[in-house]
Amino acid sequence: MDQYRLFGRPGWGSAIVEAQLAALGLPFEYVELPDLFASEEARRNLAHYNSLAQVPTLQLPDGSVLTESAAITLHLVDATGRDDFVPPAAHASRPQFLRWLVFLVANVYPTFTYADDPRRFVHDEAAAKAFDAAVGEYRRRLWRIVEAAAGAPWFLGERFSAADIMLSFPLEVATARARLNASRPNLFGFLHRIHARPAYRRALEKGGAYRYAE
Repeated sequence: MDQYRLFGRPGWGSAIVEAQLAALGLPFEYVELPDLFASEEARRNLAHYNSLAQVPTLQLPDGSVLTESAAITLHLVDATGRDDFVPPAAHASRPQFLRWLVFLVANVYPTFTYADDPRRFVHDEAAAKAFDAAVGEYRRRLWRIVEAAAGAPWFLGERFSAADIMLSFPLEVATARARLNASRPNLFGFLHRIHARPAYRRALEKGGAYRYAE
């Protein structure tokens, strides 16, 4: 196999990896999946590559499989030898990049996993609604933390990085833009600047669709 193979679905987190592959100019095949919540067959087929049947799932040119968006981000930088996405080890912004990369995938992203279908985790209907509300409140707290830490014009300040891509997708799907503009103007401006870059805009608009619009 002489190219990457990305398993994904519009409106899902695979858009993060799709945007990076496109921006890096790497050849890849996009395998669009059915709704993994609705299709047991789709989950079973993807489980051959990723036992959790989740996206993003990326098959590398050597046939091996890589999962977890942060791991994929770091690997793509290693594979291309570029440092425009991830600050080099000696760069002053490297520690904060690593901190917020992990913060996003360990804290913000799971709130979407839980909110996709709370009944996967809490079976009682009333308890599931309460759980969903609690996750929503926790997500709003996380956004306040992220907004307070965000630099300008990019998250790390003057330097664009993969942290901007990792942040832009949950912003894209978390809140309708009109509401984001009113409640989080700094983050709205940040998302607007991402959309000004065509490689990211195409993947994010394909992936977003405001699936979680509030």
